[in-house]
Amino acid sequence: MSTKLKSIDIKDVIIAHQHLKDIVVKTPLQRDAILSERFDCNVYLKREDLQVVRSFKIRGAYNFMQSLTKEELSNGVVCASAGNHAQGVAYSCKALGVTGKIFMPTTTPRQKVSRVEFFGGPFVEIILTGDTFDDSYQEAVAYCDEYNMQFIHPFDDYRTITGQGTIGLEILESIDEPISHVFMGIGGGGLISGVGSYFKNISPHTKVVGVEPAGAASMHQSLQADKVVRLDKIDKFVDGASVKQVGQLTFEIAKEVIDDIVLVPEGKISTTIVDLYSENAIVAEPAGTLPVAALDFYKDQIKGKNIVCVVSGGNNDLDRMQEIKERSLIYEGYKHYFIVNFPQRAGALREFMDEVLGDTDDITRFEYTKKNNRDKGPVLVGIELKHRSDYEPLINRMDIKGFSYIEINKDQDLFNLLI
Repeated sequence: MSTKLKSIDIKDVIIAHQHLKDIVVKTPLQRDAILSERFDCNVYLKREDLQVVRSFKIRGAYNFMQSLTKEELSNGVVCASAGNHAQGVAYSCKALGVTGKIFMPTTTPRQKVSRVEFFGGPFVEIILTGDTFDDSYQEAVAYCDEYNMQFIHPFDDYRTITGQGTIGLEILESIDEPISHVFMGIGGGGLISGVGSYFKNISPHTKVVGVEPAGAASMHQSLQADKVVRLDKIDKFVDGASVKQVGQLTFEIAKEVIDDIVLVPEGKISTTIVDLYSENAIVAEPAGTLPVAALDFYKDQIKGKNIVCVVSGGNNDLDRMQEIKERSLIYEGYKHYFIVNFPQRAGALREFMDEVLGDTDDITRFEYTKKNNRDKGPVLVGIELKHRSDYEPLINRMDIKGFSYIEINKDQDLFNLLI
């Protein structure tokens, strides 16, 4: 099949919908009262986090696999995934009675690995390899070639894309009002290629807005260069959307259907995860949170309109919640880390506690960086503020009292090393 295909045929989305209707959940399209009030518009959430495998990926995986002949399936299938596509393939393997080899990065949250085991049962074998999806992908393709097995691509295949496009069909079936904007996350590009194509055919006035993590903006970079660009380095925090290179087919389609891309900092994504949980009781994974996190950057354009956010997945590992809360506090300006060199005078620590810290400032971390020289060694200090506005007075008091310091928050390499 030519990778120069510019769009998908919506008839194939309708056919995919028929194949999937007894396999997937027709997830609800819910108006969110809190977000609607906050942004002075009607915000509808397409709740793919409520899907049978807690993400949209089962749509493309099953649609791909059901299209294969018995002969093609006889030797088994292989996939590479950061988690959600793996669950979709595992579920499909069990449903179709097909064996599968699932390649996943070693950094995949344990919760996602466990769910793959649950959905696939004895039909699948999980192979953890590499630090990123791209690493696992290379291993999976090599394994396919060696053992003559069928590779189920997570995004860069027409059958995968048309399966994901069924989300667009369900959205437009569920609402009578015109939709001004539809927001969805971008990893490899399969979701936005499928849903975007359907919208551009059925609701061409709707703006299709892709959302990428700022630390893994592979589609944005590719569109800027007008060719598929492979990123040298990515931030792996948004594990479901952090890929170094989008698909060639998805890129060609994306060029035609995407109206804009929003890049969202990982800290903002963390804040949105916390807010969705505390305000809406929605457990969304980082990739699933991307569209909602983008609304702050689009608030002027969406005011008074009907907009849809595709919450693409809810496979969040509870073990990550402390890290997520930490990232949120740092991004919002409530938490700050310093390496502090205390003056070599008696009572310097007491002075820091009494005269530098504000009344509502809390020390959350205090760690000598030189265990064998506590009297003269610098100290790693974490401080949580009650109000963001307390930051400048804290800095001023440290300067006045003669405490030399390094702000770790402003040095990403140092932050990653120490925090």
